[in-house]
Amino acid sequence: MANDSYRIAVASSDGIVVNSHFGRAGKFYIYQIDEEENLNFIEERKVVPVCEGGTHDDERLDENLNRLKDCDFILVSKIGEGAAFAASKKGIESYEIPGVIEESTLQLLKYIKLKKLFE
Repeated sequence: MANDSYRIAVASSDGIVVNSHFGRAGKFYIYQIDEEENLNFIEERKVVPVCEGGTHDDERLDENLNRLKDCDFILVSKIGEGAAFAASKKGIESYEIPGVIEESTLQLLKYIKLKKLFE
């Protein structure tokens, strides 16, 4: 199997757990993971939350997704259908896998490997 690697944007308030809603996240932790399960922290990226006071800012959503455009995946505790669709249009898959970052990213990697078996 090729040693592919993936870049993941993790919505987290503390850099320990995936615990932020996509639209309310003020920062994303960027990780790189390869098929050998090597997880490397790349950087923290600040964004302006898309959801404020019950309203959504579509322009801000687009800006935030552009800041994450080098990522293959977004891991969040929750994401709305509209934001998930907007991300997919930019080639970024989003997944709701709350938990400790290391465990959530490994769950995502297992899913990616399983998905590849059926391609």
